[in-house]
Amino acid sequence: MILGAHVPATNPLDEALARGAEVVQLFLSNPQSWKPPLPREDEAALRAASIPVYVHAPYLINPVAENTRVRIPSRRILQETCDAASAIGAAGVVVHGGHVSGEEGGMREAFPRWRKALEQLDTDVPVLIENTAGGDNAVVRRLETTRLLWDEIGDLSPGYVLDTCHAWAGGEPLDELVERTEAVVGRVDLVHLNDSRDPFDSRRDRHANLGSGEIPAERLMEIVAAASAPVIIETPGGADDHRADLAWVRSGVK
Repeated sequence: MILGAHVPATNPLDEALARGAEVVQLFLSNPQSWKPPLPREDEAALRAASIPVYVHAPYLINPVAENTRVRIPSRRILQETCDAASAIGAAGVVVHGGHVSGEEGGMREAFPRWRKALEQLDTDVPVLIENTAGGDNAVVRRLETTRLLWDEIGDLSPGYVLDTCHAWAGGEPLDELVERTEAVVGRVDLVHLNDSRDPFDSRRDRHANLGSGEIPAERLMEIVAAASAPVIIETPGGADDHRADLAWVRSGVK
């Protein structure tokens, strides 16, 4: 098991060391902005790092939006994020699955929009699509719609990120979740291991430290055990809190 954390963008390798992380994830730009990532002074150090480095794309990206003023910039910033990720030798770029409005037919239009976004993307970095927590028309909230998306884009070989808080809050049962997910998308490339501050199917994406939230501890550990993928925590707090969360995981691994 490779276990690590999402860390601040400044001095990420030092932040990894402070947490005892064997893998890290970071933002390369403001996650709430359309501005492109800037070149980093530590590009060479990140490329040469002894641990895998994953990049999380900005939250604003929505490749399936009906509004072209959102959809087109989403494709652009995804390309720019992948370019910046390639410059640091990233293991993958994590991007949320996106959502459409409640208009009739909106979901059916979402799938070919994701395909177009991937077909236009020019990158050597794997793109990993993450499940999301809220919204009736979120494309990758429940496995039934994820299956329809993969029917459209599976031949393009996208990757998949399984977030435990998102699945819980989104109403996807956690029993045998890894096995059921792999049956739909083929493989889980990365696990975001997060507890939840809110009840099952709350549609609220509020992470909690491991063992202190609403998700049964045994379910979290089952997912860790079943997934043949790196595990990254995105839990609240700084290095001390993350060290405690990582120790919690390691103590439960059989």
